[in-house]
Amino acid sequence: MSSQESIRQAADLLFEAARSGVPAAPIRTLLADGDLDAAYAVQALNTQRALDAGRRLVGRKIGLTSLAVQKQLGVDQPDYGMLFADMARGDAEEVALSDVLQPKVEAEIAFVLGRDLTEPQLTAADLFRAVEYAVPAVEIVGSRVANWDIRITDTIADNASSGLYVLGSRPVTLKDFDPRLCGMVMEKAGEPVSVGAGAACLGSPLNAALWLAKVMANLGRPLLAGDTILSGALGPMVGVQPGDVFDVRIEGLGAVRAAFAKE
Repeated sequence: MSSQESIRQAADLLFEAARSGVPAAPIRTLLADGDLDAAYAVQALNTQRALDAGRRLVGRKIGLTSLAVQKQLGVDQPDYGMLFADMARGDAEEVALSDVLQPKVEAEIAFVLGRDLTEPQLTAADLFRAVEYAVPAVEIVGSRVANWDIRITDTIADNASSGLYVLGSRPVTLKDFDPRLCGMVMEKAGEPVSVGAGAACLGSPLNAALWLAKVMANLGRPLLAGDTILSGALGPMVGVQPGDVFDVRIEGLGAVRAAFAKE
């Protein structure tokens, strides 16, 4: 098991990387091999720092929802990170590249809850009742680890490689679209750069959201009414260059745009 000292040191390195804008070396060398509990402990330390600084927790993000990526990283489940209010950007609002270290984009479905999910023995029906609406989303992932040289403990410790996120502006209820069968296309300058479907996300984005809700309830930090869930990528991640504009369309759900400043 990893020591408390090494957990604190890893948290300090990632915190300083975020503060300075200079990525850190991989922190996995500080933690025991495959020690996911220690990686989440690192994440929790920096989450508490954020809360102590006045940042507002508004939801969670789910990562590693692709079975192929899980296999690549040697895990058999997704991971999660925290969403804070200051990570949100408006649909088509220009995003400064300096706001995210080493940005990449993913197209996702975001669910917004209308009810608390505090019961550890949650069912799919509980989740269906709790989801008030869904919107298309672009997650702008980032890494405080230099050159994206990450393994599972690096990304978990680094708040699941979170950065910013953009939500679409037309809420849709679950009865009005199929999260599992909907197709997705992400375009840059009119050319497709990522395509996928809801089924690419653990079989359905709702499966990913239910996994998260159960984990959070059992950890004593349940998802609550008003929380946003970024449920996981529907297609491959794409790198970002200055001036890029990404348009995402999800069948039955609508569109969302992430636009980046030229400098």
